[in-house]
This record gives sequence, C-alpha cells and structure tokens, in this order.
Amino acid sequence: MQSIIFWFKFQSPLIKLLVDPEFLMTLNEQQTSLPNGERLTLRAVTAEDEALLLFIYDSSRAEELAQGQWQEGQREAFVKWQFDLQRREYDARFPDAEYAVILVDDQPAGRIWIGRDAEEIHLLDIVVLPEFQNRGVGGALLSSLIDEAKQRSKALRHYVFVMNTDALRFYERLGFVVIEEIGAYKHMEWKSEPPAVAGGPSQNRLR
Repeated sequence: MQSIIFWFKFQSPLIKLLVDPEFLMTLNEQQTSLPNGERLTLRAVTAEDEALLLFIYDSSRAEELAQGQWQEGQREAFVKWQFDLQRREYDARFPDAEYAVILVDDQPAGRIWIGRDAEEIHLLDIVVLPEFQNRGVGGALLSSLIDEAKQRSKALRHYVFVMNTDALRFYERLGFVVIEEIGAYKHMEWKSEPPAVAGGPSQNRLR
C-alpha cells in the first residue's frame, strides 16, 4: 500500500486505458510522452514478472525497513512474506483488478494496481522506482484516475504510508483528504463536487 509518487497533470491516452479494462489486452499500444520526451506505456503483468514485481515492492519498503536490525536472510524473507500477503489480499478483494508494469522507454519503472467497485476507484498500489521518480510518471497515471473519478462521479481512494510526508502533502494539494488512519497508513480520498441542483443555492449564481 505504500506510495512513492511525484506527478503533474496532462492529457494522455492512458485516460482511456484506465477507464476501460479491456485495454489491458493492448497496453503496449497505449502510450504518452513524458516532459523529457521519454515514452510512457503500461503492460499487463505476467507470470514471468514475479522477480521484477518483488524487486519493485522491495524498493517501496526500503526506507522503512532500513530502520530495523535484520539477521542474514531475515529481511528478504520478510519482504517476500509481505509481498505475497499483499497480493492475496488484493486478489481476494478485487479479483478483476488491473495490474500493470509501468514502462519508460520500454524499461521497467514501477507498477500500478487498480481496483474498482460500484462507488469507488481504489488505487491499491503505485510504485515508481527511485531512478524514475520526478519525471512525471506517477503524474500521468494519477491524472488519468482523477479524470475517471470525475467522469464516473466516483470517489478515488488510496492508502499512504504515514512517514511518506512528500506523498501526503502532494495528495492534499490534489484535493485528497484523510478519512481514517489505520496503523501506519492514512486512508485518503479524492471526491469530485456533486453537480449543482437546478434551482438550488449557488455562490456563482447571477442575481
């Protein structure tokens, strides 16, 4: 559930990709350019990605786990256990979730995992590897999800690690608010304003 995210908003074909799950079948055809000209694409996770996904997950916990004292092999075993636990939980809650590898110029740059239900979009996990941060990768994907939430009048929710202060501040600037705190995570929500009711009060109404 940890987030390592830096982003900005711009239009992208990924908006359509994240709205329609069938686009997972042709992820490599969906792409956009990052500010520095790099090409951003997604592709569906496959069984061959197991080691890559574990490496990406490990990177998202590195700062947190560096605070502990580990005997030989303990840290690796703990990360693998947490990785498997997270996957089982998400698979159980959202069996039809979209799970994709993030690619920058065809190089693995992270992962994104999205679940949906009738009322909410759940950003289950997004991790951008350190060497690809601050390049607009997460921003393109988050902008897509926010646009989808607006179009479908749904809430967008995500858990953020309490020690990830940069991500917390950024979510707040995007309009996310904390709706609850669960252990080491803050549950944050972005929700669009409901449409004005015809004839109802409005501060922008002409008098």
